[in-house]
Amino acid sequence: MSAKKAASTKAAANQGPQKKLIASNKRALHDYFIDDTWEAGIVLTGTEVKSLRDRGASLVDGYCYVDGGEVWMDNAHIAPYVKGTWTNHAARRKRKLLMHKQEIVKLASKSREKGYTIVPLEMYFLGSHAKVKIGLARGKKEWDKRQTLREKQDMREAQRAMRHRELA
Repeated sequence: MSAKKAASTKAAANQGPQKKLIASNKRALHDYFIDDTWEAGIVLTGTEVKSLRDRGASLVDGYCYVDGGEVWMDNAHIAPYVKGTWTNHAARRKRKLLMHKQEIVKLASKSREKGYTIVPLEMYFLGSHAKVKIGLARGKKEWDKRQTLREKQDMREAQRAMRHRELA
């Protein structure tokens, strides 16, 4: 092994566990303003973990709520494991999220305010642990969505113009 490769491997080991993205919720970024985000663990069964390793998840219709001092994620789709038998899981069951008590209290108080909801943004593996990034979100109006789209198009056109200017 070369010295350069050994140094990069050692640097990667010192950074801690690597984040491996399973699914992201681009629809939430289009439909909501995200005010704050948290990372939470997920309580899963064995076949759910195996299905997630095959990247069989979708967060598009998912939402979260606080009930009885616990955070729950509902309607997020984790595909049934292909090689599963009678022990396979239900695809859209509600799943408990693991967070610190102070975070849950803060999230519950903010989500009770008018216009706020909790949405899952990303699902990923951090090392060997499945995690979900949830966000406290406010709904966008239709004109907000058009304005965001217009800003993205303007940025894209500006980047394109700068690239053509550099080539000339």
